Amino acid sequence: MTNPISQPTAGALVLADGSVFEGEMIGAAPDAANPEANLASGEVVFNTALSGYQEVITDPSYAGQIITFTYPHIGNYGITPLDNESRGGFARGVIVRDLARRHSSWRAEGDLGSFLASLGLTGIAGIDTRRLTRIIRDNGAIPGAFGPTEGPGALDEAAIKQQAADEPGTDGIDLVAQVTTPEAYTAGLDRGAGPYVVAYDFGIKSTIVDHLGRFASLEVVPASTSAADVLAREPDGVFLSNGPGDPTMVPYGSAAIAELIGSVPVFGICLGHQLLSLAINGEIEKLPFGHHGANHPVMDKTTGKVEITSQNHNFATVADTVADVADVTHVNLNDGVCEGISVRGERAFSVQHHPEASPGPHDSAYLFDRFADLLSGSNK
Repeated sequence: MTNPISQPTAGALVLADGSVFEGEMIGAAPDAANPEANLASGEVVFNTALSGYQEVITDPSYAGQIITFTYPHIGNYGITPLDNESRGGFARGVIVRDLARRHSSWRAEGDLGSFLASLGLTGIAGIDTRRLTRIIRDNGAIPGAFGPTEGPGALDEAAIKQQAADEPGTDGIDLVAQVTTPEAYTAGLDRGAGPYVVAYDFGIKSTIVDHLGRFASLEVVPASTSAADVLAREPDGVFLSNGPGDPTMVPYGSAAIAELIGSVPVFGICLGHQLLSLAINGEIEKLPFGHHGANHPVMDKTTGKVEITSQNHNFATVADTVADVADVTHVNLNDGVCEGISVRGERAFSVQHHPEASPGPHDSAYLFDRFADLLSGSNK
């Protein structure tokens, strides 16, 4: 475990466009002997959720990114291991306006700053997150870097600026390979107590495993698992998880899914949705600043109902490119982005948002019931 910062340490955040923000370092203490190790860089995005910071930080979908929390006070209710969404923190860093000096919750087992240090993550507080969010909103997600500018292990602002300029972002990189499980594991119901589902781990969240495990026995497999390997396990269905980055850099995933369609029921969430779209020859676009938050309105076109959803993605399916083989089932009411598809004539569907809602509202939890119904009607 990395020691947390014990005293105020000045730091600076620099964006690739040259914008500079001064603040105070939080999380893991700087390495006095190796200043370069104190640089954190990544694609800077913003998340508008009012709570759930621990779930966001431990979501593998944030690999390669620095998370800006738009809500001004972060850390108010502390942290508890029960809310972790993965085995660690895959984000590059955290940006907040005000890190709570005291936390208050009967569930809390520690403070956010120490939690970041336990994950080996650094952050920067005291940042004008409104100004930063406006830059991202107007110009799109942007590479950035931050680090200490005073004390042991301090960095020159020019070095931070150079790191920001050199940061490649999340385009053209296979980030799934960095977060997927190295070995298969089981979860949920005992084998034989319910349908048997193979879940691809492209960056799967613990709450998704919990939801699936309520009605199925699960075997979670690495992202590179072939379709033949999956079918040899004779599952009743296949689940495609969320995950980070550019879906076009996960060709092994979309290739396997293309072989699975028609053989077993398939349900995908987030990156799993995008990979299903690629598997049916759809196209993917990168959104200017993505959808990151817990208040996105989505219409389920199959029922006409509007749901408030939790979202975290920078890439999206181009609806017109799947129209020949799939129906668009869900649409984001903020910007019209495709939020769900159902492959015609096949037992395969997916959504872009997060029905497990951790954090976020639970309006979309019915989608797990849809998958359960699909499994109960499947013929092996």
